Amino acid sequence: MKDAMIIGVVGAGTMGRGIAQVAATAGHSVKLFDQDAAAAGNALQFLGNILDRSVTKGRMSREEAEATLGRIEPVDSEGGLKDCGLVIEAIVEQPEVKSAVFERIEAHIAQGAIIATNTSSLSVTALASGLMRPERFIGLHFFNPAPLLPLVEVVPALQSRPDLAAEMSALMRQWGKQPALAMDTPGFIVNRVARPYYGEAIRLLEEGVADAATIDWAMTTLGGFRMGPFALMDLIGNDINYAVTESVWKSFHHDPRYRPSFAQKRNVDAGWLGRKSGKGWYDHQEGADAQQPRQDKALGQDILWRILVMLINEAADAVFWGVASADDVDRAMQGGVNYPKGLLAWAEEVGLDRCVEALDALKAKYGEERYRCSPLLRARAMEGRGFFS
Repeated sequence: MKDAMIIGVVGAGTMGRGIAQVAATAGHSVKLFDQDAAAAGNALQFLGNILDRSVTKGRMSREEAEATLGRIEPVDSEGGLKDCGLVIEAIVEQPEVKSAVFERIEAHIAQGAIIATNTSSLSVTALASGLMRPERFIGLHFFNPAPLLPLVEVVPALQSRPDLAAEMSALMRQWGKQPALAMDTPGFIVNRVARPYYGEAIRLLEEGVADAATIDWAMTTLGGFRMGPFALMDLIGNDINYAVTESVWKSFHHDPRYRPSFAQKRNVDAGWLGRKSGKGWYDHQEGADAQQPRQDKALGQDILWRILVMLINEAADAVFWGVASADDVDRAMQGGVNYPKGLLAWAEEVGLDRCVEALDALKAKYGEERYRCSPLLRARAMEGRGFFS
């Protein structure tokens, strides 16, 4: 890819403006389009403030900040994207809306230009099927905030030309990102592998093993995760987190491993969405008393181990089914959601045989397919091999 390539970004919301900033920082001219003309202007004002703070903190010079912002130009129609070599869509997660946008983009851009979607949950292959030239379509899933989180999941559609994923991975590296190649399957890497972080935590809560504060304490203080699952769900929004879980569950034909939680659904129904509503798993209203964890180390280690082994199992299954390589799975979980270690490297550290024993014990206790051990995890344990040897 040529450094001089013009980048188009469709959607001036949180993700779109973040992607525009990343591309402009990498030296590209960026055309930013949003159906709401005011949104693009607001995005530029927001980015100007962000870059000003970077100057104040000494992260870049005033000249660099002004040059970066100057490379982003709002355009008032898809026609303004005609000179772009790559157009990245970052709009609402509704396939019919995205497809209509892709149709309009295709009417204006050159035949050799690439179209990418930032979707986190929709089938890239299905989105590509509506294009006149689906071979130039690919998924580039950035994580929020895009300028700070290094991961980009590169997701080729079934119809993508064979060299497109490598081409986009190389470009992402030029942008200072860490690309992880993922098969076009529900949740890609991160949103699939991370499901137990939320689901098993809620299961522990529902069983009465511990309250939310204690589970969060175990995962952060003992496990080294930056945020506990309940605090993170409240930050993301329980409505959004539940919707992703439900989408993955339905996409996997109601596999019990991904089954949504009644407890989280009740929160959503009550409007207890988290920080944005003032109440979720925690009470975030001003003056509310903070929940205090039960700092029982033995209990905390049990909580950490049960959630961790479920995460490890999911990571192993992603490799087993060819969703991604072991390297890309570990890179994705560290770069996309800031896990303290790669899950598969963590499995090797604690012992694969120990992971298998724990999963088999859970399966025996509950009799649920939710706890079935990944065939790859079991095979590697039996062979005395790791995931990277």
